[in-house]
Amino acid sequence: MNYTDTLEWMYKQLPMYQRIGAAAYKADLNNTIALLNMLGNPQNNFKSVHVAGTNGKGSCSHMLASIFQEAGYKTGLYTSPHLRDFRERIRINGEMIPEEQVVDFIAKYQESFEKMELSFFEMTVGMAFDYFSNEQVDIAIVEVGMGGRLDSTNLITPELSVITNIGLDHVQFLGDTLEKIAGEKAGIIKEGIPVVIGETQSETHQVFENKAAECHSPIYFADQIFDCDKIHIESLYKQEYDIWKNNDLYLEACEIPLMGNYQKKNLTTVMCAADLLRERFQLTDDHLRDGIANVIRNTHLMGRWQILNNDPLTIADTGHNVDGIREVISQLAEMSYNKLHFVIGMVNDKDIDHVLQLLPHSCEYYFCKADIPRGLDANILAEKAFELGLRGKVYESVRDAYQSAINAAYIDDVVFVGGSNFIVAEVV
Repeated sequence: MNYTDTLEWMYKQLPMYQRIGAAAYKADLNNTIALLNMLGNPQNNFKSVHVAGTNGKGSCSHMLASIFQEAGYKTGLYTSPHLRDFRERIRINGEMIPEEQVVDFIAKYQESFEKMELSFFEMTVGMAFDYFSNEQVDIAIVEVGMGGRLDSTNLITPELSVITNIGLDHVQFLGDTLEKIAGEKAGIIKEGIPVVIGETQSETHQVFENKAAECHSPIYFADQIFDCDKIHIESLYKQEYDIWKNNDLYLEACEIPLMGNYQKKNLTTVMCAADLLRERFQLTDDHLRDGIANVIRNTHLMGRWQILNNDPLTIADTGHNVDGIREVISQLAEMSYNKLHFVIGMVNDKDIDHVLQLLPHSCEYYFCKADIPRGLDANILAEKAFELGLRGKVYESVRDAYQSAINAAYIDDVVFVGGSNFIVAEVV
């Protein structure tokens, strides 16, 4: 098989949660344990940082990877889902795994994978760990796919565990309260391994405290130690923050090219994590500062308040659950424009009604469906939106909706694209 054939086999023969949803979910680690045993347990051959959370774990993972790259370490980065190319999930020093490595790995183990009935995610985690081991990375930043306790990535023993925040997402798998979801995310806390919690939340604070005590793990609530004060500069492409640790200036005028206001929370989390790893990895102020400033260049992060066009101003963001959309709407409300054109699509297992209730009435909506089986029919989305007083049209494809919004917008309008990773993936 060539690369295209290999991907088709991976997508079609084995379930992939991102495409088909619940049918691909497996509620135990037995398959992953068997897979990694077969591969010689490659996850034991490199150091790692494990990152979980409802929102922000992708941004935090990329920022941490960028910091280690700036410090001269050969740095693996495992994230999901991808936007354009499957190989975005597995990178070393920002470079995607080569196509031939994907092909060779599948070809070598295809028969065994079929017998084991591996899920797409299990197989991909095995591929990443095998690649990082063979390439002898110094450290890998490993993002949890979903949850934590039963996630296939949860067989690493990291230098540090990071949990960004807890929100209501994937409730059919992780639980229908913040406490239950926190219990699943807390499953990445390992015996004696320090853990950083990005946001202190009253509903989840004790869950993490209890799990950390049970595991004899030092626990740090980042927002109780670090604070980031935004410096007001007029720029569409960067923000600057003064960073404080225990009320002392830690880094002055730290530049970040990720534009969402929500990145303040992620920056706080990353600074706490990097601070805990500083001595062990000889990380300097310059490594931290340059790692944050160069995160897009170093890791090729996409889809986070990403500016696609200036005329009209066109922005894409992968926020896709209630908390993520709330951040998006808050940021849009701060902007000045004549009219907002909102290209939106969602997947069929999200909290659609509560997301739609957050959306502003004073804009034009372009309803569409991502080109995946899990995508919500655009007509159903539009019907639900109409019931809530939102107005717009249904389009045959994401590209049609996007192009129609661009064509309709005047120079002082804003076009926003979001609602799902998979909608953004078709335009970035």
